Amino acid sequence: MTGQDGLSSSFVETVAGFTAGGGLNALPSSTRSGENKTPGYITRVLCPVCFLSSDISVFLVDRNATTRLGSSIQIVRDISRYEGGFAAFYRGLAPNLVGNSTSWALYFLFYGSLKNGMCIYRGSFSALTSFDYFLASGTAGALTSLLTNPIWVIKTRMLSTGSQFPGAYSSFTTGVKHIYRTEGVPGFYRGLVPSLFGVSHGALQFMAYDRLKVLRSHTNQDPSSLGVGHENKTRKLNNVDFLALSSLSKLFAGCATYPYQVIRSRLQTYDAPLMYRGATDAIMKVWAREGISGFYKGLGPNLLRVLPSTWVTFLVYENVKIFFT
Repeated sequence: MTGQDGLSSSFVETVAGFTAGGGLNALPSSTRSGENKTPGYITRVLCPVCFLSSDISVFLVDRNATTRLGSSIQIVRDISRYEGGFAAFYRGLAPNLVGNSTSWALYFLFYGSLKNGMCIYRGSFSALTSFDYFLASGTAGALTSLLTNPIWVIKTRMLSTGSQFPGAYSSFTTGVKHIYRTEGVPGFYRGLVPSLFGVSHGALQFMAYDRLKVLRSHTNQDPSSLGVGHENKTRKLNNVDFLALSSLSKLFAGCATYPYQVIRSRLQTYDAPLMYRGATDAIMKVWAREGISGFYKGLGPNLLRVLPSTWVTFLVYENVKIFFT
């Protein structure tokens, strides 16, 4: 399929995804949690909440740590004081830039191509079912995870250690060299299994988003317009629609898949090799030490935190697509 300028849909999807991912890097890339132990090191565990959101989510390691506003303010002060001031909040920007842009570009390329294939099979985009969107999104997510997991491992380790912490990665390339030297190729794929399970987050998010787009675009129209051959009888969506629909789909997916994000985060941190033997061990330890609540710590603040990046991503993506097509 091609746009009005003869550009292929794959090209448009890739450029739109790459641009949307790059736009996320205007946001601070570091969030910390936990108790201050010593200058230059604050106990915390972070993770990119699924490559589809490229967010940084807070998970508390210390059983007595809190998520109160006062604690958050203290964490900000400690990071600024012990880790280099304002620049510390942008630690990990290089892997952020590479990871976000590459992940979104690959994801939308795969997702768009799969939807086009399903469209040809079904005969119309309007004929695609929720399961079709779920399958296309899940497959695209799995492929993207396989290709980009090394980037997220380095990013998470950079963000989970302050620049003054002994052994902390000073740059993206330093992280690559260190992991290859100390852990070999398998080190780049720590947390991959939970990531693959976590593809369900993106699958649910995009299933909901695309279905909501279809419903919204056919609001107040004859139900018969939803059939094959009636794609032109739809209203154009605007930025307010994109904001509302992306928010609803993100909230839905975030609530449904949050526990896996906690486990993946803990498996990808700098000291994970010393703490956990694998995903099963991490699950058992979280359950034993913190109970069911341990899998949902920080859910509320995280849902509020991820929405701005979701808005940026979808607004940029949709508007770039409109520009090219």
